[in-house]
Amino acid sequence: MSAAAAGAGGLILPVATGAPAAARSRALARDPFTLGVASGDPAPDGFVLWTRLALDPLGGDGRGGMPSRDVEVRWQVAEDERFAKVVRSGTETASPRDAHSVHVEPVGLRPGREYFYRFRVDGHVSRTGRTRTAPAGESPLTFVVAACAHYEHGYYTAYRRLAEQDPDLVVHLGDYMYEYGPDGYKAIEGRVRRHTEGTCRTIADYRMRHAQYKSDADLQEAHAVAPWLVAFDDHEVENNWAGKVSSTADAGFARRKADAFRAYYENMPLRRTSVTGGASIRVHRRVEWGRAARFHLLDTRQFRDDQACADGLRSGCDERLAGGRTLLGDDQRAWLLDGLRRSPARWNLIGQQVLMAQRDWKPGPGKELSMDSWDGYAADRTRLLNGLLTSGAANPVVLTGDAHMHHAADLRPDFDDPDSPKAAVELVTSSVASDGDGYRDQARVDEIVAENPHISYLDQRRGYIVCRLSARELRADFRTLDYISRRGAPAKTSFSLTVPADDDRA
Repeated sequence: MSAAAAGAGGLILPVATGAPAAARSRALARDPFTLGVASGDPAPDGFVLWTRLALDPLGGDGRGGMPSRDVEVRWQVAEDERFAKVVRSGTETASPRDAHSVHVEPVGLRPGREYFYRFRVDGHVSRTGRTRTAPAGESPLTFVVAACAHYEHGYYTAYRRLAEQDPDLVVHLGDYMYEYGPDGYKAIEGRVRRHTEGTCRTIADYRMRHAQYKSDADLQEAHAVAPWLVAFDDHEVENNWAGKVSSTADAGFARRKADAFRAYYENMPLRRTSVTGGASIRVHRRVEWGRAARFHLLDTRQFRDDQACADGLRSGCDERLAGGRTLLGDDQRAWLLDGLRRSPARWNLIGQQVLMAQRDWKPGPGKELSMDSWDGYAADRTRLLNGLLTSGAANPVVLTGDAHMHHAADLRPDFDDPDSPKAAVELVTSSVASDGDGYRDQARVDEIVAENPHISYLDQRRGYIVCRLSARELRADFRTLDYISRRGAPAKTSFSLTVPADDDRA
């Protein structure tokens, strides 16, 4: 590590040793910045910067066609897009052991400021990314909520459109990539693009799949426009996995999960504190946006019990009601409630993956519920929502992915009791691409809302949510696209919801 890098935060990945100096000095003949750049987890004095070098993103060994040697990477942070005023810079080592990924955590920057960054290798210069530090005090915030981007199901126009919103922050709540082989999960409209061969099972598989997704120009645009807060759901590893349990009874699941987590870190703008080693990774964390907001990001996969009643949509599943069943795990729930009780923020934004509101799919008597969502962990949901009510946290809003449909809902400890107190509002984003074009079936929407009066809005089209937060209110604009099976769809606001601030709790 250079002295300049050490003074500015430096590299957070371990550096491989033993490569001869002559080998390290050989220049790369082609542009290695084919996977773009990204930033994440802003703080008042810094953020994370990321890139990963790849000469051939789909190189069959998962290493992106890079040589088996260390590569020195220069990075710069500037106050202007032309880099006339560089305020931090350094040199980091991209190692083949880490798929030539680079994570940098510069510090000592000014709060509430826009910055620009880039990387250099052997005369090649990356695109310029824009990022920002968190404010020190209270400041308005525009952030986007997105999730679920199956590469085969459609083009990433939604990423392009959300980038055009010029958000301060992007919150991505999982299913960033999908582990299936080609046609492993079919959309109604059929396949638009093709996955790399085979289901992801090894570190090479996961690295190559991440590289395929990161090669998309629309996704690169969204990463380059603002810092991201990321947390995974299931498909970054395996569909509907739960804790130590593989949904496919994979005997090698612990190794597979460790490889998936390693590749996830290598390809995301996450801090060093995420790296725990082995078959685990820490993504539940808090990110402060001055006095305005505290983001509580949750992990709804690593600590959960297996799904009740063999998973899926089920009616009459008493197992889901068992008091000891947990989705968050005791330690993470305690961590969340403690963070809510101690929060000084005006808004408490809880980012998590699976639908928290009860959603009954069955018209008339009885219920049909998803065992993979919070409906499959009813007692844990009641504990959480009662804890949220007594925490005293100001203006809680739950942000959710996974469902492939927009939802707006009120969260209550007892969804079957209309007098049960409202603990929070839940905003659920539809998918970026998963399930293809989507549709608007108003009759079915009306039927579901009639069964679930706490749900005020549903939309099966693709999209994302733009949230504008101030001291007075949070305004959520649910943005939709009419198609993604071909490029160029415009985005429109199909529904808006305003959550007024409760001044007594701020």
